[in-house]
Amino acid sequence: MSDATLPHAPSFRPQLAAVGIIGSGLVTLGVFLSGFVISEPAPYEVFMAALIGLWALVGLRISRTVGSLLALLVVFNIGGMLSLTVMDDLSEGPMYMAVSLFLAISSVFFAAIVEAKPARLQLIFRAWVASALITSMLGILGYFHAFPGSEAFTLYDRAKGAFQDPNVFGPFLVAPSLYLMHGLLAGRILGAPLKVIGVLILALGIFLSFSRAAWGLYLFAVAALVFIMLLKERTGAFRLKILILSISAAGLMILALVVALQFDKVSNLFSSRTQLVQEYDGGHLGRFERHRIGFLMAMEKPLGIGPMRFGKMFSEDEHNIYLKSLTTYGWLGFITYLTLVGWTLSAAFKALLRDRPWQPYLMIAFITLLGHSGIGFVIDTDHWRHFYLLLGVTWGCLALERRYTRQALKGKAAPPPGETAFDNPSGKSIA
Repeated sequence: MSDATLPHAPSFRPQLAAVGIIGSGLVTLGVFLSGFVISEPAPYEVFMAALIGLWALVGLRISRTVGSLLALLVVFNIGGMLSLTVMDDLSEGPMYMAVSLFLAISSVFFAAIVEAKPARLQLIFRAWVASALITSMLGILGYFHAFPGSEAFTLYDRAKGAFQDPNVFGPFLVAPSLYLMHGLLAGRILGAPLKVIGVLILALGIFLSFSRAAWGLYLFAVAALVFIMLLKERTGAFRLKILILSISAAGLMILALVVALQFDKVSNLFSSRTQLVQEYDGGHLGRFERHRIGFLMAMEKPLGIGPMRFGKMFSEDEHNIYLKSLTTYGWLGFITYLTLVGWTLSAAFKALLRDRPWQPYLMIAFITLLGHSGIGFVIDTDHWRHFYLLLGVTWGCLALERRYTRQALKGKAAPPPGETAFDNPSGKSIA
C-alpha cells in the first residue's frame, strides 16, 4: 500500500484536548453540586443552566435514541403548560413549569454527553459519591448536634443534610451507595476498607433521614444489586465472594444499627417511624384519602388543575408522583409519564445482563429508577434532580447499546462514540 492510500490520523490539537478535559471537569462539578439544595434556585440550577447553554453552543449532539427521551419529556411538559390555562392565579405556576423544563433538558444533556463519551459515567458517579458522602456527613453531624448551627442540617429531628427535605435526602444517597457496593463486590480487595466506610456513612445517613420511602428503596436496591450480580456472574468462586462480602456488609450494618439504637432519641423516633401506617397516612384526609379524592377529581379534569394547586386545596401535596402527573400535567402528562417510565425500564431490563463497559452503571441506574417508580406511589419524585440524572444516565447507556448493536449487525467493530468539540482533540465529529 502506498503512502497516498494510507489513512491519515487527525492531527492532535492540544487546545481542543484541554477544552475536552475542562468540559468533563465541569460536568463533574455540576453533578457534585446536585447534593446541595438548601435553597432554591440552588447553585446546581444556575451552574447547569450555564453549562448546558455553553455546551449547546459548541455542539451538543442529540442522537435518535436520546431524541426519543427529549420527545417524551417535551410532551410531558406540554401537558404541564396546558394545565396553566385552567389556573386563575399564575403567580407560581409558570416558575414551577420552568423548573420542570430545565430538569427535562438536564436529563437530555446527561444522556447526550454519556453517549458522546462513556468515560464520563465514572466521573458522574464518583462526583455523586463525593457529594453524597459530604451531605450525608452533614446530616449525621447535624442530627447529633456535633457543632453550633448544625441543626440547619436537620428537620423535625430527622437528618436532611444539605437538602430541604429528608424524604429527598435519603433517596439521593441510594445510587452512590450501590456504586460503592458494586465496587466492593466486584473490585479488588485492597480498596475494600474505604468503600466499606463510605457505605456505612451513606447507610447511616439514610437511616437517620427516617424516611420510610428511603429505607424501603435502600433495602430493595441492595437486594436487587446482589441478585443481579449473582445472576450475571457464572463462576462459583465469584458468586461465593459476592455472598461472603454481602453477608459481612449486612452484619456490619446491623451492628451499626444496634449501636445507633442505643441513643434514646434514635430509638424513639425509629419505633415511631417503623409503623407501616402513620396517623397522617390513614386518618381523615390523610395521605391515602387524599390520593383517592385526587384521582377521582383528576378524572374530571383532562388538563389537570395546575401546579401546586392540590396542596392549597388539601393543605398537603399529592405525595404520589402518578397523582402529581395527573393534577399538574393533565391526562397528556400522565400518559406520557407512564410511557416514559415503562419504556425506560423495559429497554434497560433487556440490556441489563449484556457484557458491556457501561453495564455496571446501567444496572445501578435501572435498579434505582425501578425503586423510585415504586416509592412514587407514596412520595412525589417530581423535581428531584437525581431522578432526572438517573434518567439521563440510563438513556445514555441505551444510546450506547443501540450503536453497539447496530455496528455488530453490520459485522464491524463498534466505532468510538460520536463526540463534541469538548471531547475530540481533532475537532472532527466521529459518527
